[in-house]
Amino acid sequence: MNFPFYIAKRYIFSRSKNNAINIINYIAATGIIVGTMALFVVLSVFSGLKVFSLSFTNEIDPDLKMTTTLGKSFFITPDQDNKIKEIEGVASYTKIIEERVLFLFKDKQKVTYLKGVDSVYPVVNDIKKKLFNGQWLKPDTFQVVIGYGIAQDFSMGILDFENPLQVFAPKPGKGALDNPEDAFNKTDVLPVAIYSISEDLDSKYVFADLGLTQELLMYKPNQISGIEFKLKPNADENLIKSKLQTIFKNKVTLKNRAQLNESLYKMLNTENIVVYLIFTLVIMVALFNLIGALIMMILEKKGNLKTLFNLGTDIKHLRKIFLLQGTLLSVLGGIAGMILGIILVVLQQHYQLIMLTPTLAYPVVFTLENVLIVFATIFSLGFIASLIASSRVNKTLID
Repeated sequence: MNFPFYIAKRYIFSRSKNNAINIINYIAATGIIVGTMALFVVLSVFSGLKVFSLSFTNEIDPDLKMTTTLGKSFFITPDQDNKIKEIEGVASYTKIIEERVLFLFKDKQKVTYLKGVDSVYPVVNDIKKKLFNGQWLKPDTFQVVIGYGIAQDFSMGILDFENPLQVFAPKPGKGALDNPEDAFNKTDVLPVAIYSISEDLDSKYVFADLGLTQELLMYKPNQISGIEFKLKPNADENLIKSKLQTIFKNKVTLKNRAQLNESLYKMLNTENIVVYLIFTLVIMVALFNLIGALIMMILEKKGNLKTLFNLGTDIKHLRKIFLLQGTLLSVLGGIAGMILGIILVVLQQHYQLIMLTPTLAYPVVFTLENVLIVFATIFSLGFIASLIASSRVNKTLID
């Protein structure tokens, strides 16, 4: 057995004759355990909040979205349509049109997005699960699905045949018009369902049939503004992007779910990093107790160190004893804290001990990534703290 490791292990598990040193050791070990547990629980909570926040957008954002780099719309040919169907890894895709238009209901008006979708849209985006009431729109009709926020703004319900929702879309073209009414295409639509996702999204989209939207915007039958894709599990996203760029001659922009919500992902990741740094600082403060405990141990064992030195042990190996002692204490404390943290996270997941609202438990997610991050942090900081303390062992101390 390695000699410094053997002595370090003995020092960890044996009680000191000085009760003050034992108390300092207990405080140091407790600080490591509590710090590890707190860091793991907080990272798990933020992982849960990230999943919870993204769950709102995941219901309406596709795995991959394609838009044109030139203008608002583009034409898709039957040949391109067939080539998309042959791409391995694409489970399904839907053609869409998005355009800001004016909605008018009774004496109220609102400018927001009209999103024309085809019959495949509910397959690519599981929007039906988010319907507050009503049924999803039927193809080739004047039916629309509105958000809960829009319904509140207009104080409207669904299937109101006497008071239709009016849509005004600007006509394409240039030059001045004598009559402002000639600048818009107008149609009446019937809300048949209300969806509820999040506060922002509930006021953003009004879903309509793709054909109706094309007619309102004066688009050609094969003219669209984008295509949304649902990918198969374990599909090669980069390969699919490459094939799509080839089909459309590099004139399209492709974004995955993370890129579509880049600002949200960036905000969540930044918050996660800031919280990690704050709790790492807390652990660093706790590890000052470890440095103090090791220095007290060095002073107490000075006689033993002098004996070992006289027997031929060099200074490097004497320092290694306390370096290993502190590192082992950090690792053991980290493991104990990790076990307690995992228990708390699992209990929260299964028994919902802490609630945000009467119906919503505080979200937590157990991930192996968080385990590795916490353990690497504890090991690294514990090693540095032990290295600082063990540097006190020198020839002057022994003499």
